[in-house]
Amino acid sequence: MQDVYKFYGFEFRWLNVLDLLIVIFLVIQLYRLLKGSLAFNIFIGLLMVYAAYFLVRSMQMPILTSILQNFINVGLIAIIIIFQPEIRKFLLVLGKKTPLSKDSFLTKLFLPDRFKSYKEEEHMINEIIIAVSHMSASMTGALIVIATTYRVKFDTASSIAIDGNVSAKLLESIFEKNSPLHDGALIIVGNKILAAKVILPVSENPNLPTRVGMRHRSAVGITEHSDNLAIVVSEERGTVSFAQDGQLTQNVSLEELKVKLYEILVDGY
Repeated sequence: MQDVYKFYGFEFRWLNVLDLLIVIFLVIQLYRLLKGSLAFNIFIGLLMVYAAYFLVRSMQMPILTSILQNFINVGLIAIIIIFQPEIRKFLLVLGKKTPLSKDSFLTKLFLPDRFKSYKEEEHMINEIIIAVSHMSASMTGALIVIATTYRVKFDTASSIAIDGNVSAKLLESIFEKNSPLHDGALIIVGNKILAAKVILPVSENPNLPTRVGMRHRSAVGITEHSDNLAIVVSEERGTVSFAQDGQLTQNVSLEELKVKLYEILVDGY
């Protein structure tokens, strides 16, 4: 028998409080996930429709209640279609936080092979840092995408397959200003350079600074709906930035970039 408490004439149980707190938590997480994207306006519109439905139902207005109820029922399928990228991203975030995610305590306890050497990852990180350092000093523009999944999607028609080991010299030669592969992005999957001269989707986030160029917007675009890290070297200023989860972090130091690469490639965050 659950305890029932009264407060100013209203009865509630602790489960009701817990239910409300969970809903508030989920709404806040959805707000953080959708903030700054075009889907955010759709999310606000849906909240207004739900609020209107509960309002007209409480006021006992049967016609509007029936219309909004039917709209909500049909709209559930539309919501799944419209928010498919955001739902996938939300599930990826949840998967990272579970006890069975990469390098968690339970994973290390039951899968001891996870305690492997990360020499290849550390070598790749050092090569990327060296290349970014040189390109930043020489004001050479670059866009490097590090995919944390082998199912990365991009336009293969305009890209050039590389399938080469990650090295500072190769990265610098690809983005050298007179190189035919200079424009576009370079994709790294695993410990290999998969392709270069890749055309990426451009972010339509209205909250991005107006001064950022196509490289930065493409970096944000490729990370909005996929679990990747995009590194950008500005051709105009020589500054270094990175994008993750649709968020752009500008003017980072090489040490900050190195920490982020270790988080992605070694720690699995």
